Amino acid sequence: MTTPTQKLMVNGKDFTLDADPNMPVLWALRDILGLTGTKFGCGAGLCGACTIHVDGSPMRGCLTSLKQVQGKQVTTIEGLDAQKLKDAWLEHNVPQCGYCQAGQLMSAAALLKITAKPTETQIDDAMSGNICRCGTYPRIKAAIKSASEA
Repeated sequence: MTTPTQKLMVNGKDFTLDADPNMPVLWALRDILGLTGTKFGCGAGLCGACTIHVDGSPMRGCLTSLKQVQGKQVTTIEGLDAQKLKDAWLEHNVPQCGYCQAGQLMSAAALLKITAKPTETQIDDAMSGNICRCGTYPRIKAAIKSASEA
């Protein structure tokens, strides 16, 4: 039996993959395409390390299958166009171990795309699905506020 061909649009480029349509996008990105910025954390969609954008909305790559993204644009941290946010991340010294940072940035960028000047409550709500084991939450919130004011 042959593996079905999957079409995947990632960071503005088209790819054809010989992969199971039920394969999580996370594994296709990391293991097949070599885009390792998106991290595996819990495998249950609870930690946010695998956050990607699908047609601009944040989704968990570990729970999203290839068949769910057919005909949709997938954006990873490697393709994220959010320089003000990335600059604010550095300005506020957000990364500590850095493992969660790709997912944190993807969630923050999605928030700022729909809410240019988010309140603290909106930031808390948007970022609540992203876990930082180092506890840099105050710096994350400050960076998002800073980027929204830039």
